[in-house]
Order: sequence, then C-alpha cells, then structure tokens
Amino acid sequence: MREMIRPRVLCFAAAIVFSLCTGFGVAGEFQDDLRARRARVMERLGPEAILILWSAPPRTYSLDVDYEYHQDHNLYYLTGIDQEETTLVLMPGNATRKEILFIKERNPVREHWTGHLLSKEEAVAQSGVEKVYLSNQFEAFVDAVLARVAYDVPRYYPSREYERFFNAVSAGRGRLSLIFTPKASLSSPLGPVNEFAKRVQERYPGIAVQDASDIFRDLRQVKTPYERKILEHSVEISNQAHLAGMRAARPGVYEYQVKAAIEQVYQTNGAYGWGYPSIVGSGPNSTILHYEKATRKMQPGDLLLVDAAANFGYLTGDITRTYPVSGTFSDLQKEIYGIVLSAQQEAIKVAKPGALLSDIHGKTVEVVKQGLLTLGLITDASGDQYKTWYTNGACHFIGMDVHDVGDFETPLEPGVAFVIEPGIYIREDGLSSLPKNADNDAFIEKVRPAFEKYKNIGIRIEDSFLLTESGLKRLSAGVPRTIDEIESFMKSR
Repeated sequence: MREMIRPRVLCFAAAIVFSLCTGFGVAGEFQDDLRARRARVMERLGPEAILILWSAPPRTYSLDVDYEYHQDHNLYYLTGIDQEETTLVLMPGNATRKEILFIKERNPVREHWTGHLLSKEEAVAQSGVEKVYLSNQFEAFVDAVLARVAYDVPRYYPSREYERFFNAVSAGRGRLSLIFTPKASLSSPLGPVNEFAKRVQERYPGIAVQDASDIFRDLRQVKTPYERKILEHSVEISNQAHLAGMRAARPGVYEYQVKAAIEQVYQTNGAYGWGYPSIVGSGPNSTILHYEKATRKMQPGDLLLVDAAANFGYLTGDITRTYPVSGTFSDLQKEIYGIVLSAQQEAIKVAKPGALLSDIHGKTVEVVKQGLLTLGLITDASGDQYKTWYTNGACHFIGMDVHDVGDFETPLEPGVAFVIEPGIYIREDGLSSLPKNADNDAFIEKVRPAFEKYKNIGIRIEDSFLLTESGLKRLSAGVPRTIDEIESFMKSR
C-alpha cells in the first residue's frame, strides 16, 4: 500500500505544453522540432542500429517522499515527455516504425495520488511519435527484435518491417546504441544501462554495443531555431530575477531573502524552477565558487555575488553579477571589478565563428594576469601564479544543462550558446592553502601586503551568449554589468 500512495510531484504534460507554447505560437512548432531532432539522430545512427533511451528514475528525498521529477535530458530532447517509466526506441532501418515509444500504463487509483499520466493518444500528441506501447511491453519487444522476430506485425507481413536491422544482425553488423553515464563503459561498476548492455551481449553476441553520447553532444551543441527562441526567453526570465535580487539586497537582509526574491520570479513567469542551485554569497562568501547555504546577514560595504538562472522549457542560461549591497563600490572593490570586467570585454571580442572556447578563456587569462600583477597580487605574469586567485574556467556551453554537452575542440558556429565568466577571488585561505615550498614561501612574502588589502573580495561577471548568423548576442544584457550601471540601479531602488 505504501508504494501505491507514495507522494510524488509530477510535471504534467498539459503544463509543459502551456509553458512551452505561451507566447511562442502553437504546440505543433515544438513537435515539428522534436521530429527534426529525431531525424538527425537517426541519420547519424544509420539503418543497422537500434537506439534505446530510458527516462530518469525518481529520486528519493527522504523516506517516502521524492524530489520533484526531472526528465533525462536526452530523452526529453527527442520526445518532450516529462514522465517517468518512458522509453524511446529509434530504428532508422525500419520500413515504417522508425520511432517507438513506451509509456507507463494509466491507473486511476495511482493517479488519484500522484497525478495524471499520459494516455497513448496524449503521448502521440506530445511527442509526435506515432507508435506507442505500454512500458510493460518493452522487454518482450527488445527480446523479439534482437532475436530477429517481428514484434506486433501481422503474419502476412512477417519481417519486412524490421528487415534491414534483422539482416544486419544476421551478418554480424547489428548495433545497439545506448547512452552510458559519463566516464562509464562496459567495464565500469554496472548501472542500469550497463546491466542492460551486459545482458544483451550475453544473449545476443552478434550485436555490438556502442555509446551514442557523441551524437547527442554534437546535435545539442548547435541549437535549433526553436531552441534559440526558448533559451532567449529562459534567460530573459533570469534577467528579471536578477533585477529582483538586486532590489532586495541591502545591509541587514539575509542572503536567503535575496535568493527567495530571485526564485519567486522563476515561478511567476512559468519556469519549472532553477536551472541549477542559486549561489547568493555576500562578503567572504563571495569567494566561494559554489556557495549554497545563503544564511549570512549582509553587512554595510559587502559585495554580493549572485549566480542564478531559471529553467524554462528544459533550457537554462547562466548569469552571475557581483554588486555592493550598500549601493556603491569601494575603491578597492572597483580595482578588482575593473580587471574582471575588462577580461570579459576583451574575451567577447574573440568570440566569433571559428574560435574555440579555449581561445576565449585564454584572452581572459591575459587580462587577469596583467591586472593582478599591477595590484601586487602576483609577481610573475608569465606563469600560473594567477591561478591562486582566478580559479574557474571562463567558458562552458549552456542549454538543457547549465554546463551543457558539447565539444570544446569544435570551432564556434551559429547556434552555439555559451558563457564568458572571468572571476577573481581573494579568499581567506588563498595563501595558506598553497603547498609548502621555497618558491611559494617567497611568493607569499611578496604578495601578502596586497592580499591583506584585498582580502575577502570575490568578483565574477558572467553572461549568457548565443552566436547567431548576424553576430554574438548577449542574452543577459538586461542585467546591469558595468560599475556605473550597477551603482545607478542600486541607487534607484
């Protein structure tokens, strides 16, 4: 009985359609994009392969309470279905059934507790996949097709539906494509996907198992026109959320109150919630890269570093702003801020078609090195001393994940979305944590006066960008970024 009544918060298909389509035309635009995505995946797979994707499992928060459900991103990328116990099968070589979906069987008693489940007709309408079975039929389907037995095909039309795949299996060319967890392989500790692959290899030794991660990495890296539109709207919600946070920030206010002001904007604008846990760190907490507690009361003169973005339509940007809670930067804060801002501005000039993310990061390093040398925080700009204070990479892709999949060695092209986020963090233990040796002892002695001067100042400036056919677009331009813009906004609150 406990399993039957287990509380579980679901994101229903109707809510998905509403949030994705409000302001963006009819629902069919999304389904058309899903069909095009599946077609590109099948083109990469080839007619002798079968791809299987599973939904994410529910995650337990505590005892009989689950976290809010969040779909596996690759499955959602191809189906638009945000429901557990969902499986997608792609068989490009089939005559007609190239796309097959398996969904959880409806149960009125369970749905009374956990909410509506998609019917077959609703799954077809939501995903555009026309052949839908129940999830309890999946094992029988897989066993049949891997054994070269036509599944659910009339006897007078015995095996032509699956003929190309069956012939490939007979000839030892059949391939099973799966998405393994990062850094996993068949020799790794076995998770569900690895267990499935192992069983297949044991029962059907003529079928090769391959990782399809590279296919999704390449396709998800370049956003479709529909994805660009949704991403821009997602970042616009984040822009408004940051402004709400800036209005809430002031001495005497707790970090969590700023966080609440930000995340309220997500919900009131139709986002699912945050794209990643919000980072709201004041004073010394601004030097902690992934600070999440948000429990400190802000003091006069503090800087507040806020790294936050919404998840709208399973797409998220990434924005960081650092600003004075009292409304005005101190002279020392301005010196550090000026270096970080200059690093980002110079890096933006590099972000053109054909460039690599490493090129953009490299430009930020050049600027930060010279700035730190001028302030006395390093003694040599030719080496890696700067890494004492500049500890994060400046670039990563954005999309369905805040650190989205993509190939860092692939030159930028229109449709690629990414961030530029230089930062300097003069953290309390920045010097004491260095390895003990003669070189570091000499370095510490020389930079300690500057360290004491700038200690506990942490500044990061991060914007979300989309490279378009007409140039680079800063999606987060709606949030004040320069010293003058920030001070003017803070004073006008």
